[in-house]
Formats: sequence, C-alpha cells, structure tokens
Amino acid sequence: MQNNGNTASQLARHHVEAMYAQDACAQNMGMHIEHIDVGFARLSMEIMPHMLNGHKRCHGGILFSLADTAFAYACNSEGLAAVASRGNIDFIRPVWMGDQLTATASVRHQGKNTGLYDVEITNQNGKAVAFFRGYAHRLSPSISDNAVKKNQPNRQGEQS
Repeated sequence: MQNNGNTASQLARHHVEAMYAQDACAQNMGMHIEHIDVGFARLSMEIMPHMLNGHKRCHGGILFSLADTAFAYACNSEGLAAVASRGNIDFIRPVWMGDQLTATASVRHQGKNTGLYDVEITNQNGKAVAFFRGYAHRLSPSISDNAVKKNQPNRQGEQS
C-alpha cells in the first residue's frame, strides 16, 4: 500500500518543478531547488558579482527575489495556482559576493483562498540574513490549467 504522505510530497515536487521549468527569473538568478514538500520549499543560490550594490554588498532586491521565489513554490506546492498579495522583508545582516544562501519557506496558515508563509534566508554559516513574510491569494485555476494557457495570447496579444 502506498503512503499518502509520500504521494503528496511527490505531487508537491511535481507542481513546483513545473513552475520552475517556466521560471526564467529563478533560473537566470541561479536558484536551485533543494527540497519541496506540501507547504514547504527550500532553495539555494550563490551571490555573484552582478548581484552587488554600490556598497559591494548583495542588493536587497536579490534577497527579496530569492525569498519571494521560495514563498511562491511553497504556496503553489498543492497544485492550486497562488500569487502574492503582499510581502515584506527584514534584512538582518549584510550578504557578500560568494555567499551561499538558503531560503526556507513554510506555511503558517493556508485557508481556502488566502495563505500566510514565512521565509528565512541563511548564509553558508547558518546565520540568518533576512526574514520574509508573504501573503498568498489562490486563483481559480490549478497550476496545470496555467500551463495549458501559457501558449494562449494574453491581453496585449502576446504569448504569455
């Protein structure tokens, strides 16, 4: 007999891998999926020279993007399309070129239409560098419905 927990975990990974395949931003930023489960995502990435600001530290927008992506994967892990309705980040310590970051996102509450998720970003020494909180809103289609629509024209007549 198959374990339902494993099946749910496998489905979560499948849903997130489908999203990642279409996520040019995450791929171009060098984000890697480390672990996925229902309501959970852990991503990693190395800070490269083009990610630094004028103070030679990692730009805050890069950290926000990493946290936001982990959040997105966690809140879409059940296969129901969800988008952010709000997100905020607190920067704890500077991040430098070459730092290896890990963003761990987990669900705090998921209702029928809205969810609350927390993300912690740590460096290679296990020290917290930022905390992110995201609020999700579920859309009516599933992720697989969105994949079907990806080749249909959007409002401006372009391919989405």
